[in-house]
Amino acid sequence: MKETKVMLFFSRWKIITILSICFVAFCYALPNIFPAEAIKSWPTWLPKKQIPLGLDLRGGAHLLYTLDANKLRASMLRNLRRDVRKTLISAKIKHIAGRGENGIRVRISNKEDMLNALEKIRQLSQPSLSGVLLNNSKEELTVTQVSDKIIHVFINEASVRNSLAETINGAIEIIRRRVNSFGTAEPNIMRQGTDRILVQVPGVEDTSSLKDLIGKTAKLTFHEVHPTNGILSTFQPARGEYRSYPSAENSSNFYNFYFLKEIPVLRGDLLKNALQGYDQFTNEPVISFTFNQEGARIFAKFTTQNINRPFAIVLDGKVLSAPVIREPILGGSGQISGGFSSKTANELAIQLRSGSLPADLTVVEERTVGPSLGSDSIKSGLIAGTVGIAAVILITILVYGTFGIFAVLGLILNGIFIVALMTKIGFVLTLPGIAGLILTIGMAVDANVLIYERIKEELACGKKAIVAIDLGFKRAIVTIFDSQLTTLVAAIIMFWLGSGPIRGFAITLSIGIFTSIFTSMVIVRALVSLWFQTKRKKGRDIIVPI
Repeated sequence: MKETKVMLFFSRWKIITILSICFVAFCYALPNIFPAEAIKSWPTWLPKKQIPLGLDLRGGAHLLYTLDANKLRASMLRNLRRDVRKTLISAKIKHIAGRGENGIRVRISNKEDMLNALEKIRQLSQPSLSGVLLNNSKEELTVTQVSDKIIHVFINEASVRNSLAETINGAIEIIRRRVNSFGTAEPNIMRQGTDRILVQVPGVEDTSSLKDLIGKTAKLTFHEVHPTNGILSTFQPARGEYRSYPSAENSSNFYNFYFLKEIPVLRGDLLKNALQGYDQFTNEPVISFTFNQEGARIFAKFTTQNINRPFAIVLDGKVLSAPVIREPILGGSGQISGGFSSKTANELAIQLRSGSLPADLTVVEERTVGPSLGSDSIKSGLIAGTVGIAAVILITILVYGTFGIFAVLGLILNGIFIVALMTKIGFVLTLPGIAGLILTIGMAVDANVLIYERIKEELACGKKAIVAIDLGFKRAIVTIFDSQLTTLVAAIIMFWLGSGPIRGFAITLSIGIFTSIFTSMVIVRALVSLWFQTKRKKGRDIIVPI
């Protein structure tokens, strides 16, 4: 009997805890039934966050990007040529490195340096020594000695494929950071096939700004200007380490080309932050930037050694500005001007903060989804859900009487818990999510059915009411966990292998599994316990109404 009391009895602090949880869940779920305008006037202590709606419910932008593998290969070859030249220059080996169709052709000036050059170039295949390739293979490059002075260096196809996969993954993360900074909620960004990225952003009707924000590579570099012939009126062919860079269209420069050292002094990945601001003298929009510790050290050293010389700020291969270094810049910060508008300066600052895209992306499909479908779908879903849940409530009360009412209260609270958790997490609600929500609420009554049927079996065996109720909850819990565990495994597999709407369904289903167990094994049991204690205090015969 002592064990039964422990099982059924709920102390005052337990009841207060349960009521507090229900109150908090109700507060988080409440904003979802009111318009967004009405919520703004609520007290500050009340939650105001609503469940964000997905593209199929709210409407928005649908963009499909592709990454050109040929351009990626060309970029890899450029980087390979740069690394080969840098390595051989460091080893003091005279050479000429040029790009071929599928690789790099290196001519060594002195035959005596051939063995040393081969060793140095082969070291580039080690991932720890080269930033050219993105996989972990130690056979990224094929290095072949063609003659006593010629070396051919090729990038293996497996490395190109691995690099493409890694580039797509990196681009997805950069796009996600850019879109999040754009101010939109819960974008859906995922890979499609081997070389495509799907971007769905709810609530965006004009895709032009979004495309400008996503599509720009935003590769920022800082270059040393040629000491004697840095400013050009016409394009000049590359000479040694220097080559021509065009001036950007929105640049405030008056020159068409700049002759800059090809290997940059600094890269944009050393930036710590970038913000849009205004020049204190001209009041024109500028971008204020700050380097990280390594970038600040390099920047301070370069500006100290190059006082009264210009240095060029290059974005995506075009010179934004080429200011003259008047004094050492030791704080690791500066600003970029280039005839920006406030909008373009802000977008560029976002792009620089989020990082540069590893390769150019091209839009192959563009759609704007209207919200009318979403509103009709929500209405249809609400009607279907209301009818289904009403039928479940009616049947449960007719079959189980008072205990059926307890199950219905648990069912309602289960729905509130699901909505509250989805709101708190920031889960995006889509059509499959609505289906998962309705299905989960409908299935939540199964746990109570198992408990009540178990209580019936114990009563049929001649057990007293309190013992039957106690055993019903105890012995049904194993069956409940088994049934819910199989459903949870299915939901995890859907989340793992699925994408987009399938994942939304899986998340809703998973949340519903945990909330249904909590409501049936804690809240409904608490209601039954309170009913039992009330009956016993009144001295009435306790007859289980099922």
